[in-house]
Amino acid sequence: MNKDEILELIKEGSIDILKLKPLLSDINTVDIAEIFEELDREKSIQLFRIMPKAIASDVFAYMDSDQQQIIVEALTDSEIGEIMNKLFVDDAVDFIEEMPANVVNRVLKNVQPEKRKLINSFLKYPDDSAGSIMTTEYIDLREDATVREAFDTIRSTGLNKETIYNCYVIRRDRLLVGAISAKTLMLSKPQERIGDIMDTNLVFAHTTDDQEAIAEQFKKYSLLAMPVVDKEQRLVGIITVDDIVDVIVEESTEDIEKMNALAPSDDPYLKTGVFRLAGNRIIWLLVLMLSATITGMIISNFEAGLAALPILVAFIPMLMDTGGNAGSQASTLIIRGMAIGEISPRDIIRVIWKEVRVGLLCGLTLGTINFIRIFLMNGQNLMLCVTVTLSVCCTILIAKTVGCVLPLVAKCLKIDPAVMAAPLITTIVDALSLIIYFLFAKAIIGL
Repeated sequence: MNKDEILELIKEGSIDILKLKPLLSDINTVDIAEIFEELDREKSIQLFRIMPKAIASDVFAYMDSDQQQIIVEALTDSEIGEIMNKLFVDDAVDFIEEMPANVVNRVLKNVQPEKRKLINSFLKYPDDSAGSIMTTEYIDLREDATVREAFDTIRSTGLNKETIYNCYVIRRDRLLVGAISAKTLMLSKPQERIGDIMDTNLVFAHTTDDQEAIAEQFKKYSLLAMPVVDKEQRLVGIITVDDIVDVIVEESTEDIEKMNALAPSDDPYLKTGVFRLAGNRIIWLLVLMLSATITGMIISNFEAGLAALPILVAFIPMLMDTGGNAGSQASTLIIRGMAIGEISPRDIIRVIWKEVRVGLLCGLTLGTINFIRIFLMNGQNLMLCVTVTLSVCCTILIAKTVGCVLPLVAKCLKIDPAVMAAPLITTIVDALSLIIYFLFAKAIIGL
């Protein structure tokens, strides 16, 4: 049976939950965790209680925080201790960070003293730092050990480690000096010293390093794990690629929210209250609304001219939308380029020069098409055609320039470039496009 068939049986009530126990052992723990998302409180507790102990802690680690809280509140103190002591430290920390204070107190009370001490030390690291996402379940080896001794260490301790593919070599003072892969160990002679075959060219992080920068390092060097050291270069933990995937999702979500004028939120959409959602949006909407008053002021200054030649009003929406879209295109590409390390602030001249050429090509193409369209649809009014065409060309050129410059400037000022995205750039370009339009109208038509 697969998870969908089991879920259907539970919902229909056509199978006794006790009969599911042998079936659960053949299903991936991630899929089992997804089953819990579809069950009510009572059935979730029943299913978790009959789950084989060998997989219970793994399934618990993959549950969402709401389901975890339901399960913990239903368990006895001894059952909580059993689950928590089997969890990897980083998973335990993630769970505790999402729980209310009363649940946290009960959980920590039932964790082994050594693990409680580790969890508390992790909770002291800054949010979004290497220390907050690392784990202490890793294999460490002495540089004077032999390959045979290394395998003995892996066999005796590897069962409770998050990964055994990469092992880390330390001195007696826990100073990190190298790393060695399981492949290298298997291909080496039993009597060879670890210090002679280890890789000393390490990519590592400090406990206070930002998690987004670490994710970039994982991508750049195609890493499966990265050691984390303290200020004295002593090994204190490792970060594994599964944690980095979570970081990438989290950072990408945050950037998308900022680029669309939303205050970032860690809560899922369906589990976020209406007032919280409204609060995340109102601030930016208010800022953009107030900044848009500049556009209204520009139009009001040319109100007399527009009254004399009303046809000019018909082209304002097209001009503003085109400029906003052009600026958004440029900013999106630059923000993405910076996010993947392809573009940096020192490339600003090259970026501007490229976007100026792109703006000219786009502007001339769209301007020409507009010239023909307006000429045929508005009584062959040549002055009107020239005014709108030149305005479109200049607006696109300026929009592309503004769209590429603002994110780079934000990066130099230590501001998240995602803030300088579509909504803000559109507001700025709208004002500039109107100024350009009315200046051309004044010079060519005599507005």
